[in-house]
Amino acid sequence: MNIEDLIQSGTTLALGIGLKILGALVAWVIGRWLIGLVVRLAGAALSRQQVDATLQRYLGSIIAVTLNVVLVVAILGYFGLETTSFAALLAAAGIAIGAAWSGLLANFAAGVFLVILRPFKVGDYVAAGGVEGTVETIGLFGTTINSADNVHTTVGNNKIFSDNIRNFSVNPWRRVDRLAQLAHGVDPQDAVARLRAAVAAIPHVMASPAPDIEIVDFSAMGPVLAVRPYCHNDHYWQVYFDTNRVIAETFGAAGYPVPEQHMRVEQVSR
Repeated sequence: MNIEDLIQSGTTLALGIGLKILGALVAWVIGRWLIGLVVRLAGAALSRQQVDATLQRYLGSIIAVTLNVVLVVAILGYFGLETTSFAALLAAAGIAIGAAWSGLLANFAAGVFLVILRPFKVGDYVAAGGVEGTVETIGLFGTTINSADNVHTTVGNNKIFSDNIRNFSVNPWRRVDRLAQLAHGVDPQDAVARLRAAVAAIPHVMASPAPDIEIVDFSAMGPVLAVRPYCHNDHYWQVYFDTNRVIAETFGAAGYPVPEQHMRVEQVSR
């Protein structure tokens, strides 16, 4: 074989490889576009069926991951690789990865249970996995929560599912718990009567159930009142801060003395 034949063979081989690579790139681009289209169509179909937004995102993630794996296997088959062997290799790798990343699989399994059991959904205000805030997404492995101070936090699903979950959005209303310290010498019943009227006038405080204002404890400074108005979840923090303001204004207008801790020292002669 002379030089010209070698050059021609090399050119033909390079052209064939180049065309295959170009075909693989085209297949990848078109495949990714089709996967996006399928995910969008599936999301639209689920929306028409009024499927919960949390479940929609979760199913969309599963569909996208599955189709991407299929696309990679198809492209490898296009290059002449034995896809059955690749599938076996992928399964073996999955077992090895599963053993090494057991925590990741635990998060995946917990995510499935979170979607099925639905202790919360996207948009709920929860305390879960040591984080309190509004649920933004429930992913395959982690849940994203945006806290009240606008901190974006992702918590592993297994940590959430294995711990206590407090959902503040399920019940339509909740109780605001505040304390009011009285000084010695102040009539507790007078303070209760004044606070009952003032707290009931706070915007968005519910009339039923009525606010609870009672003596809850005694300290070295005097009686302690529990001030507990009820409100809708959306108005919790507004009522919380307004209750603090009303306590201060009511006690100030009544002329109550500032609570102080009194101590008496006695000297005993021996």
